[in-house]
Amino acid sequence: MDPETRGQEIIKVTPLQQMLASCTGAILTSLIVTPLDVVKIRLQAQNNPLPKGKCFVYSNGLMDHLCVCEEGGNKLWYKKPGNFQGTLDAFLKIIRNEGIKSLWSGLPPTLVMAVPATVIYFTCYDQLSALLRSKLGENETYIPIVAGVVARFGAVTVISPLELIRTKMQSKKFSYMELHRFVSKKVSEDGWISLWRGWAPTVLRDVPFSAMYWYNYEILKKWLCEKSGLYEPTFMINFTSGALSGSFAAVATLPFDVVKTQKQTQLWTYESHKISMPLHMSTWVIMKNIVAKNGFSGLFSGLIPRLIKIAPACAIMISTYEFGKAFFQKQNVRRQQY
Repeated sequence: MDPETRGQEIIKVTPLQQMLASCTGAILTSLIVTPLDVVKIRLQAQNNPLPKGKCFVYSNGLMDHLCVCEEGGNKLWYKKPGNFQGTLDAFLKIIRNEGIKSLWSGLPPTLVMAVPATVIYFTCYDQLSALLRSKLGENETYIPIVAGVVARFGAVTVISPLELIRTKMQSKKFSYMELHRFVSKKVSEDGWISLWRGWAPTVLRDVPFSAMYWYNYEILKKWLCEKSGLYEPTFMINFTSGALSGSFAAVATLPFDVVKTQKQTQLWTYESHKISMPLHMSTWVIMKNIVAKNGFSGLFSGLIPRLIKIAPACAIMISTYEFGKAFFQKQNVRRQQY
């Protein structure tokens, strides 16, 4: 394939086809990495136990979500904080005490939230990248950074209000009228901003992650293609580039991941006791408290399972997405020929 054709690739794949390609990656990634994330968050939160009947936050590598831990219900999976000595110990204790199914706790709501978030994120990134390249040229190295930041910022902002609604629907069966009354009451009491609670630490973690991930991914992909003498990246080049760039970004942004976990779980603790959230619950203060209590290493709690999770998550997601786009591109070329 000649360079001119390669430069037109994004035009040949429609936004709808990009959405379909990203859906496949979101589903596969959720199935594979959810157990690793359950372990990561359990390690992060074992010093901050949750109240009964409330929710627990974890991420599948694509987005965050909360899982209900109702006492006596079918959704109980977080029975106790546990005393985990490491990643392997956490795996074994969770399986022994709660069953292997608990490693996939909250998978259905994960998919409900992960699929639209991923569709928005990846489609916006590709569309923005194509727009910027058409205006600035193919070789501008900062295009992945700008496109990644804007796409992630938009995806987090759009999805955040849905998190509160979905969490409430998980806690008990609600009619749409009851749900509407709940949201209206929440907005009237705390304002519209209350629907974006937890947005700030999410942005502080996800936006830098996205910038580093896409920049390194594009650089690595181009470098591996040059080393292999290829115009177009293969599945393995996409897979390797995604794994390496994701791992680097995961280490750099882990402190904000730990802070978000602490912030979300503490919010549920205050709500369970029906007291208002204290003003000192800012991201930076929580970070200082973690360092004071557990040392600087506390900001990197759950590093190993996060790395084990992020590497395959990013690799599977991007390679599946690129494979899907290549498939649709070939179909579009065939249609044009006939």
